This record gives sequence, C-alpha cells and structure tokens, in this order.
Amino acid sequence: MVYSFKGFIPVIDPGSFVHPQASITGNVIIGKNCYVGPGAALRGDWGGIILEDGCNVQENCTIHMFPGLIVRLSAGAHIGHGAVIHGAQIGKNCLVGMNSVIMDHVELGDESIVGAMSFIQEGQKIPPRSVFAGNPAKFIKSVSEEMIKWKSMGTALYQELPQDMHRHWMPCEPLTEIPSGRPAQELLYSTWKKISKEQG
Repeated sequence: MVYSFKGFIPVIDPGSFVHPQASITGNVIIGKNCYVGPGAALRGDWGGIILEDGCNVQENCTIHMFPGLIVRLSAGAHIGHGAVIHGAQIGKNCLVGMNSVIMDHVELGDESIVGAMSFIQEGQKIPPRSVFAGNPAKFIKSVSEEMIKWKSMGTALYQELPQDMHRHWMPCEPLTEIPSGRPAQELLYSTWKKISKEQG
C-alpha cells in the first residue's frame, strides 16, 4: 500500500521488496536491496524517511517523526519485529531489537546494537559500537568483532530476501493436509552456512 501525500510520492528502488500489506506514505525514499515486511508503517507526512541500501524493516515496525525531522536508516540498518523508530538517525550496520522504541533526535552510532524491548530516550547520542538495553536503555558494553559478525550475517540474509521474494513469493490457497514428500526447509540453513564461511 503506497500513498502520495501533499505532492510527495514514495520512491522505492525496484530491487527492494515492500510487502503489499505494509503502508508507505509520502516523503519516503527506499534504496536498493531493502526489505519492508507486512504490517510495517513508514509515514512520511510530517517529515522524511530515508532507507539507505540494504536496510530491513521487519513486520509491524513503525517509522515516523516529530514534525520537520528526517528519519535516516543508514546502509545495512536492521530493525527488528515491532520496533518503533520516531525521528531518529540510525547508523550504518546497526541492529535495533524487537519491540524497541527509539525516540526523536536520537543518534545511534554505527554498528551499535539495541537490545529487544529497549527504550532509547529523546535526544540520546549513542557512540559507535555500543550495546544499549533496558527501559530506559543504558550502556551495557562495547560491540565485539564476534557480535558485529553475527549481526552482519543476519542482515545479509535480509539483503538476499528481496530478490527471493520477487522470484518465489506469490499468493496461494492453503493446503488442507500435509502432502507426502514435503521437503525439509534446508535452504535457509545452507545459506546461513554459506554466509558464515564467507565471513571467515
């Protein structure tokens, strides 16, 4: 569901996948190889929203802003299920955990990780490579090489997902029983192994 607002029409790179049950309104720019899941709402009515290349905004996320602000998700930002980004700047290769809330004027430094169900208060400046968690969120520790490698592997799967969705996703009627010979779902795990090997 894509809507213009006061002359602003969303711009979505054709290499990205935006689920038809997501809502994209107004001044929204979505770069290459981004994934936006069902139930996500990106509302660029009072300000702008920019998703740089390789971002994912998962199911039931909300992105909005205090009037006049620009929300930017820098390249490789990974926004977990149900999170709210409100008027914040999310740095490169960051992870925002499920059901977290990031408030206006927050600057989340590159390669930082926000724990699930955390609350980042308005105006906080989070240094790069920081782990923050809690309500209100506090500094827990610095992001290790192992942690950022794990995060990058997960994001790489989401960066492959748009093309997989374009190739394989389609509406269908459900089956009424499990068919004989139904294959095991091994593709995801083999992809994960492949990425893990490439990451070293």
